[in-house]
Amino acid sequence: MQAWRVHRNGEPSEVMRLEEVDRPTPGDGQLLLRVRAADINFPDALLCRGHYQVRPPLPFTPGVEICGETEDGRRVIATPALPYGGLAQYAVADEAAVLPAPETLDDAEAAALHIGYQTGWFGLHRRAGLQEGETLLVHAAAGGVGSAAVQLGKAAGATVIGVVGGAEKAAVARELGCDVVIDRRGQDIVAAVKEATGGRGADVVYDPVGGEAYTKSAKCVAFEGRIVVVGFASGDIPAPALNHALVKNYSILGLHWGLYNQKDPGAIRRCHETLTEYAAKGLIKPLVSDRVAFGDAPAAVQRVADGTTTGRLVVLPEGATA
Repeated sequence: MQAWRVHRNGEPSEVMRLEEVDRPTPGDGQLLLRVRAADINFPDALLCRGHYQVRPPLPFTPGVEICGETEDGRRVIATPALPYGGLAQYAVADEAAVLPAPETLDDAEAAALHIGYQTGWFGLHRRAGLQEGETLLVHAAAGGVGSAAVQLGKAAGATVIGVVGGAEKAAVARELGCDVVIDRRGQDIVAAVKEATGGRGADVVYDPVGGEAYTKSAKCVAFEGRIVVVGFASGDIPAPALNHALVKNYSILGLHWGLYNQKDPGAIRRCHETLTEYAAKGLIKPLVSDRVAFGDAPAAVQRVADGTTTGRLVVLPEGATA
């Protein structure tokens, strides 16, 4: 089979190599999956760079989220077990973590449902307890992670304020359903949030960016607000001032969604059932901005690494039709 493999760490466009390799052999409790579509995530870029919290042995195949097909023909979504990632014609996944693909989503959309929407649901509901009528502030609202949070916030009955960088991404955020869109390149985020909320601030902040985004969030979070720390796409890990959290009476909540696979896998399956219902009702639909040919996978991972994308980039292996 063909697979993109990384033999040394570096920028994705430089270190990913297309190779002809044997199909991986699944271990006990694992399944071999034919890859129908592979969604590109920021962790794929970090894996290439050697900066992710999980460091598979070299060489490895990136690709942490797929829609695949089992040997008995079931269409499923999965997070492949590295080093046999999804940017290949076949991948391996732990059977316990394989979930049915929603019938209402095509392969590319299904490939983009799992990590981003699960992270959004756990962050907004299990961690932050988002309530109907509250105001949700989403950073990088037009990106893969942010766009999922926007849709889930609207599904929960929240007023959603989206922060983006640039006019093109602002248009995408509006199409996603943001009630208010703030372009950080030309607007003061803090002032705009306070204006939109009558001075109260945001009840919940969803932050996959870190750095300056977090700093501004702390300045415009409401009394008893909750800031959900999802990631650090900016590359800058902030050091929160806990005295500020005390004085303003807000909470800082960390979310490492992957831990639920270890600590409470049943919660992931229940969440998937909820997301499947949402998809059937049209409340959520992954924003797939580009369906990428298999041969262009390194460039796609690099685009995600560089932060130039909107929505999701999904790679289709040779012979895939989605």
